[in-house]
Amino acid sequence: MEDLWSPIAGGITAPVGFQTSGVAVGLKPSGARDLAVVVAPPGASCAGVFTRNQVRAACVDLCAERLQRSGGQARAVVINAGQANACTGDLARAESERITGAMAQRLDLPPEQVHICSTGVIGQPLPVDRLLAGQAALTAELAATEEAAAAAAEAILTTDLVRKQYAVAAQLGDRRVCLGGMAKGSGMVHPDMATMLAFITCDAGVDPQWWQQTLQAAVDCSFNAITVDGDTSTNDTVLAFAAGAPLPMEHLPQLAHGLEHLCCELAKALARDGEGATCLLQAQVSGTATAPEARAIARTICGSPLVKTAIHGRDPNWGRIVAAAGRAGVPLDPDALALWIGPHQLLKDGRPLAVDLATVRRYLQERAHGAYLQDDCVDIHLVVGPGPASGFAWGCDLSQDYIRINAHYTT
Repeated sequence: MEDLWSPIAGGITAPVGFQTSGVAVGLKPSGARDLAVVVAPPGASCAGVFTRNQVRAACVDLCAERLQRSGGQARAVVINAGQANACTGDLARAESERITGAMAQRLDLPPEQVHICSTGVIGQPLPVDRLLAGQAALTAELAATEEAAAAAAEAILTTDLVRKQYAVAAQLGDRRVCLGGMAKGSGMVHPDMATMLAFITCDAGVDPQWWQQTLQAAVDCSFNAITVDGDTSTNDTVLAFAAGAPLPMEHLPQLAHGLEHLCCELAKALARDGEGATCLLQAQVSGTATAPEARAIARTICGSPLVKTAIHGRDPNWGRIVAAAGRAGVPLDPDALALWIGPHQLLKDGRPLAVDLATVRRYLQERAHGAYLQDDCVDIHLVVGPGPASGFAWGCDLSQDYIRINAHYTT
């Protein structure tokens, strides 16, 4: 069914009827774009998945509350980078409400229909006056163009090195349906629903309750299956808007698959751009009783500091991989383990095979992406038993640059 959905240009504005923009208002020391807005057509359904971190930003609570009160209806989201507006007391809630209220007036919408997401340094209040002043340019530059989508995707970044946007289209019956998205995240990424934000658009009308359930399922096998450093943010949010002519029920499974595909591509882009990373790490685990069990083992492998540093050193130390799998909390049979790194099998029936490790090292050395090439992925495949289920997770290697970046993050 994945072949049904083909990549297209346009990012967040690829679906018909959606507009966006991104401007600079001085939240980032670099002077780069740092404020964005996404506007959906009338009647849009909106679904949201949020961080489970008990220390979370007021904007997360505000989004969740407004979605619940509206029954899954929303028209816009304002996004700022630079400050997370988390752990700043009662002021954070008031600032979020003031910013969304002002944007609602500019867009002639009820405040309840406007959401806000923030990302950046924890503990710093927002310079609200700058955000309010910047809203004039933000609304003036609203457009449904590829250029507007790129500007918005840039404005939400923090330590990211590249924009993360993706769009797909499929012919569902007699109509063409598009899905678009953008995301940010490079460090503090280990979503439990990393600093991680994602925004998705769709030009098919769907029931809000179905849309929420479908987004949650897509997040579980995409954003919840990635890790960069094991840290979960105070601000993790995924918001998905859907608006357009109602999609016939017989095409809903195809739309759900398209949403999952889009989320997986955005999730892999986050892992690929991990702070200091030189390659993408993909772990496939099969042989479990359920898919969530397989994903749990796969994410434990991708999140292991020992596995991540071995990959960075291009060291095929497979013992670290199976040791990580064994502590994932999922039943497995050590005598049934089989392991591949790329095309090279290193383990069968729980026993090591005679393998030329120099060829495995060459495989690892060839994965360094440098320019974010699509062949930068280190593939790990682990079989843990005879079960029918499988699952994926994604991560990246761990380099000295990660320490350098985060040792000076606020300065």
